[in-house]
Amino acid sequence: MIISRTPLRISFVGGGSDISTFYNLQPGAVVSTTIRKYIYVTVNKKFDNRIRASYSITEIVDDVNQLKHDLIRECLKLVNIDGGIEITSISDITSRGTGLGSSSSYTVGLLNALHAHKGEHASAERLAQEACKIEIEALNKPIGKQDQYAAAYGGLNYTQFNPDESVFIEPIICKKEIKEELERSLLLFYTGIARSSDLILSEQKKNMETQEEKNEILEEMVELAREMKRALTQNNPTQVGELLHKNWILKKKMAQGISSPQIDKWYDTARQNGATGGKILGAGGGGFLLICAPRSRHEQIRKSLSMLRLMPFTYESQGSKIIYVEE
Repeated sequence: MIISRTPLRISFVGGGSDISTFYNLQPGAVVSTTIRKYIYVTVNKKFDNRIRASYSITEIVDDVNQLKHDLIRECLKLVNIDGGIEITSISDITSRGTGLGSSSSYTVGLLNALHAHKGEHASAERLAQEACKIEIEALNKPIGKQDQYAAAYGGLNYTQFNPDESVFIEPIICKKEIKEELERSLLLFYTGIARSSDLILSEQKKNMETQEEKNEILEEMVELAREMKRALTQNNPTQVGELLHKNWILKKKMAQGISSPQIDKWYDTARQNGATGGKILGAGGGGFLLICAPRSRHEQIRKSLSMLRLMPFTYESQGSKIIYVEE
């Protein structure tokens, strides 16, 4: 039996520039961090040659191509396992529509467990590349690369996406107390709104392919990622809220479904009660609302958004790892 543990992530600024229609023209960049909320994948040898995959439902099939779960099917095909295996998973957080990169974390974690099942070590780079190959190439999902690399590498990073398809992972180096100050300034609220990221990202991708101004917006967002990296490496976390706010204003211009009157009302309420910035995580439209504010204003913000569920979190410095092996 093999168990992998893979973190979820919070993306601060630059999201959208990790899509090929943008970074094929010029480098994209994202600042993000993984958090101590995980997806666990268990892989075990099955007594017969069938495949059992258990998630929200359970599939038992004779052939890998019969699997309805597209990620499991493609992961098994990529690592060349065609039977005699059982796969289960659990998540610390509901896995659909949260904006925490759960789909890519699941893919990275499953690949890690499958490679370990075969007695193979898979590096973070290999896991990220293979997850991108499955989600973006094989399944043609309208997503970028940031989630796969965040899940595989872990940590607080500045990640650059290059026209030659290479990806540079640059850990943000700053004083420990600066990272802690940033962490303590953040509040994460669950909106209770589930949404499919594919529709929003498809519109965003289409906009980027047909409208030059969308690429200009992404250029500004990439510059915000550079500014956030500079601010943190210069041990100045006070700029983060303002940068988040600028990024959110730009992001809402990318596609209609990114925000809504209700989301705008929650965000404006947080700002009126002392927040310096924030954003809806992931593609938008629902999921988690990230708010940045001085600690002295947190209680007031929590009260003003009492209809939303607050989720405490801390940073995770490691990416996907194998946490259990039993022969």
